[in-house]
Amino acid sequence: MNEHFFDNYHDRGMKKWAGFYLSEHTAIMEKLKLTEIQTIPQKEPQSPEIISQLIETAIIKDLPISIQKEEVDQEGHYKPDIAGKICGYDSLGIYVNNEKIEYENIRHICLTSHKKWSTS
Repeated sequence: MNEHFFDNYHDRGMKKWAGFYLSEHTAIMEKLKLTEIQTIPQKEPQSPEIISQLIETAIIKDLPISIQKEEVDQEGHYKPDIAGKICGYDSLGIYVNNEKIEYENIRHICLTSHKKWSTS
């Protein structure tokens, strides 16, 4: 009986090994894909005067803002913008979402609009 089994057996080659990838390996590969897709573009640096005017407007009108910091990672890519409302300030910087951002560390700032819950 065993002799006749191998007469009709067809080996699938590498296809049978596809299920043996480690879950850690596939997780790392997915993470690399996401970081390649999510490269943050460098925004135009703004003058301290423009930055202070936009901060003042955001505080007075209670508007949300988006800030690109002057920080880059090891590969030279900018981190995602910090978005939210200004919840405080002092002589050195502002607080957005309980994170302190020093004035000298702000590269670009813009006012953002409120996102209505009914439009999402």
